[in-house]
Amino acid sequence: MGFISLLLIILGLFMFIRPSIVWKIAESWKSYDASEPSGLYVASTRIGGVLFILAGIGGVLVNWIL
Repeated sequence: MGFISLLLIILGLFMFIRPSIVWKIAESWKSYDASEPSGLYVASTRIGGVLFILAGIGGVLVNWIL
């Protein structure tokens, strides 16, 4: 459980700091016209990153407390 929590924190930080790289990896191949992510995509990816970080911190705390 601790490894998964740390992985969630690292992935969440990556999503929060560099949403454009996440877009290049996951979404850019789906469109011929798009050269960069939209503002909505960047915002939603950052929100998802924060949620991943919170879930990872919760997992670490649960693992530490129990």
